[in-house]
Amino acid sequence: MALAVREKHVAQPALRLTRDEAGTLWELSEKSAGLLDPPHSSDLSEFLPDVPAHLRDALVDFREGTASSGYLLVKGVATGDIPDTPLAYGTRALVGHASNGTLALVGDVLGSLIGYADEKNGDLLHDVHPVRGEEHRMENSGSVAFDFHTENVHHPLRPDFLGLLSLRQGHEATATRVASIRHAVAHLSEDENAMLRRLRFRSLFPTSFTRGLTGERPATAEHRVLFGDPGYEFLRFDSFNTKPADLEAERALGALAEALEAVCVEVVLEPGDLLLVNNHIAAHGRSAFTPRYDGRDRWLRRFYSHRAVPGWARLMMPSKRVLPATGDIQGIF
Repeated sequence: MALAVREKHVAQPALRLTRDEAGTLWELSEKSAGLLDPPHSSDLSEFLPDVPAHLRDALVDFREGTASSGYLLVKGVATGDIPDTPLAYGTRALVGHASNGTLALVGDVLGSLIGYADEKNGDLLHDVHPVRGEEHRMENSGSVAFDFHTENVHHPLRPDFLGLLSLRQGHEATATRVASIRHAVAHLSEDENAMLRRLRFRSLFPTSFTRGLTGERPATAEHRVLFGDPGYEFLRFDSFNTKPADLEAERALGALAEALEAVCVEVVLEPGDLLLVNNHIAAHGRSAFTPRYDGRDRWLRRFYSHRAVPGWARLMMPSKRVLPATGDIQGIF
């Protein structure tokens, strides 16, 4: 089947695994998945050298963060047999499934597979599928359009990378949308660029971190949305949660949203497609779709990877791969 990409900007070629490469990766994944139980103490280092060289080399290049697109699409990843798409939030339907090993291996080549203590109970792998009654939530259980955002915008230790593995495409050609700030800056004026680099923005904690919280969601201290030298720009932005300090900052955010839209690449993920995103270079989002709750809806699996957790943070982590609760490290930097 042809690469299902709808271009608003030039899309980069996908990396396609051969059948032998996919088989080798699946065998390693079956072994690795067994070490993810208990999930927070696993050491997969012995398996990393055996990841197919074609894939491993591409991941090593991608993790350096020099690619201006900010994403890598890998096709032909084995997913094995999967059950019906879950209907409820947090079912843990794929405990022990070999696809868990695949994502852990990729996450550990990129850096280290991580979770967050105050998001989804510290789970390392997240199911992305619609949940009845949560259609309008701006998180992985929703089905409305999800505008551009960097993942966990509020967190001082935001993921360096995230991965999305498609298990089931669903009833519609739902697009995952990716937009690089390094492409978008060409669409910003000098004044807009300068404003986005000022401490004029705060970000609310995402709803995935505040389930069960009553009252107003907490917010960060003032931060920049755009930073880094020309040609090596980085982004900290969530269209739903990042708030401007004044009208001038609001206009700059509007210009940024338009610039990201202008360079957006839309990828319709087929089963076995693995989309990797550099969370500091590319914002991502999702087009809307209509779930049927019939067991055949869209289902992705998500992981986070961090290249270098500071030593002080490692000493505060509740377990080997789970970063401290946001409130414990908020304000440190």
